[in-house]
Amino acid sequence: MASSIPGVSSNVSAATTPGSAASSPSGSSATGIDTKTIAGNFQTFLTLLTTQLKNQDPTSPLDTNQFTQQLVEFAQVEQQLKSNTQLATLVSLQQTAQSTQALSFVGEKVTVNGNSAQLAGGTASWTLSSPKPAVATVNIANAAGQLVYSGHVTTLAGPNTFTWNGQGTNGTQWPDGTYTMSITAQDASGQPVTVSTHVTGVVDSVDLTKNPPLLSVNGQTFTVNQIQGVSRN
Repeated sequence: MASSIPGVSSNVSAATTPGSAASSPSGSSATGIDTKTIAGNFQTFLTLLTTQLKNQDPTSPLDTNQFTQQLVEFAQVEQQLKSNTQLATLVSLQQTAQSTQALSFVGEKVTVNGNSAQLAGGTASWTLSSPKPAVATVNIANAAGQLVYSGHVTTLAGPNTFTWNGQGTNGTQWPDGTYTMSITAQDASGQPVTVSTHVTGVVDSVDLTKNPPLLSVNGQTFTVNQIQGVSRN
């Protein structure tokens, strides 16, 4: 390594002694310390310090405390770079674990926060979670965004199951597919009530190119932490 300190030869890094990095093919000592770094090679530290002292300007003596501090700071930066590399490795391992976890959900029936459900065999179900009793207006649209059903339902505090038979407001029987619900609700005093919707569906695929991975359920994508329940088919 070339030195940027005045009076030090740019070829200082070529000076090695027994026990330094050059004497160990693996670059590590018996204690496991990486001898290829200043922090792990005390002999190199002494060599640099001695060379600096030998080549100092007699009219301007070297401040050895400053030189030592520079070496210490360099070692700290070097160790920080190593820490960054180790953190990158941990992140990579975490991403691998997330991918493995996501893949395990493929084919499983899960419950997630969502408003799209599959109409299959003339049945589609949503779970409506209300903080208090309320009267809700339910609107259901098909994949093209066309409103196919609108109706009213009374919800109790807690989870409520809403099952749709696929019949539109005008009595038309709609084909199987993905249908999306929107809901507005009011309590007995006419105050708005926020009602959340949950759907149950089978995880049919996982997109591992995303971080975190995305699970496809009923035509929508969800992360693993959005899953609220899992059941066997």
